[in-house]
Amino acid sequence: MNLVFAKKIGRSIVAFAVVASSAGCILTKDLPDPALDIPEGYKAARLANPNGATPTLDWWRGFRSRELTQLMEEAQTVNLDIAAATSRIMQADAQARITGAALLPSVSGGGQETYSRTSGSSSSGLTNGGREVVTYSASLSASYEIDFWGKNRDAALAAEETSTANRFDRDVVALTTMAAVANAYFQVLTSQDRIRTAERNIASAQRILDAIKQRFAAGTGTDLDVAQQESVLANQRAAVPPLRTTLAQNVNALATLVSRPPESVRVAGGSLNTIAAPRVTPGLPSELLTQRPDIRRQEAQLASATANVGSARAQFFPSIQLTGSGGYQSAALASLFQPNAAFFSLVGGLTQPIFDGGRIQGNFELTQARQDELLQTYRKTVVQSFADVDNALVAIRQTTERLRLQREVVRASKRAFDLSEQQLRAGTADIVTVLNTQLTLFQAEDVLSQAQLARLQAIISLYQALGGGWEPKMERPVNAL
Repeated sequence: MNLVFAKKIGRSIVAFAVVASSAGCILTKDLPDPALDIPEGYKAARLANPNGATPTLDWWRGFRSRELTQLMEEAQTVNLDIAAATSRIMQADAQARITGAALLPSVSGGGQETYSRTSGSSSSGLTNGGREVVTYSASLSASYEIDFWGKNRDAALAAEETSTANRFDRDVVALTTMAAVANAYFQVLTSQDRIRTAERNIASAQRILDAIKQRFAAGTGTDLDVAQQESVLANQRAAVPPLRTTLAQNVNALATLVSRPPESVRVAGGSLNTIAAPRVTPGLPSELLTQRPDIRRQEAQLASATANVGSARAQFFPSIQLTGSGGYQSAALASLFQPNAAFFSLVGGLTQPIFDGGRIQGNFELTQARQDELLQTYRKTVVQSFADVDNALVAIRQTTERLRLQREVVRASKRAFDLSEQQLRAGTADIVTVLNTQLTLFQAEDVLSQAQLARLQAIISLYQALGGGWEPKMERPVNAL
């Protein structure tokens, strides 16, 4: 009887599946069209060679600093932000497995021993003792939801795309960390250069002060001249402590980035003059869509939201559940697995939502709104990425020109200062001219270090805007069809 009933249920479900398949066309989904206008080239790189040197995977080696390379490689392996992002990948993978489990049947087994005793009964003044009954059973049960409408499939796809988004998020964190290491290291070098410049300026100001004191002692100078130069010297000395503070702060920042206490980090540093300025070709804007990890992350999140829309839409349709169980049951353990002790059951059920207070409709509209939000965020990320590259290219061009001009300022200021110092010692220089020339030189040398830093930071910004290092392009064989 049970077998006949199971066959009837099976035929009914198959027939319903044929009818349901006609609704499959409304479930076909693709990613929404972002309607982006991809430019053919970057505005700030019209003359750039698109086939030139794109960023390498170890792009920081282009600065030719062994210490920077060591810090970069260490940060890649021990940075705590990167480690946390890696843990989020593991969480997303686990969640994808949990969500995907709905696509497979769930099977469970069990065994049971039941002991029961009936109560005594009284009839015609006679009392009968109760009976003791022991029953043994072993069973296997399974259940499976037929995913006609793709609800579980889309939910699993959404979880997989979220896992993919977390992988690109880890790349975003790693790129941000690498840029932070490079910026902090160059800040260290800049602070060291500015401290050395300040110390040279202090020595120069002291020489001028000694010369003015000699003129004052000889009666050719005034006490005001001495006081003015003492003020210049004091200002130069007062500029050193903030520079040392900046130096220490950036060394500590590097320690945090490599996950070590500041006491165990030693940064030798050096000078910005020893750092090379690599030339980078930005490539084509269309290539940026596959290179920037934040764009890939937003694309994966959009795909996840699109799959969630499909899963939410499928909740409007009936859910079909198959459950079955079978096993053995006997009052004697020895005869538990005899053929006459076997039993089974098979049930097919269909549930159609009728009224839920708008919960399914609200969930569907929520997922649609979330999809639209991620679509707009994706579009903004792409548009912003083009602007980031153009901004970095403009910054490199302008900071390079500024550095060239500032070096001319330093050369001219140094020559003017040397001439004024010579005339001071010869007794023919005006003290106001000496004060002006030395202050101009001191400021020009300090600005030069900042200009060098600005150019290197612009190069780092370009690497970051391009998404870090690019996989090398595969050359097409000559005889390829």
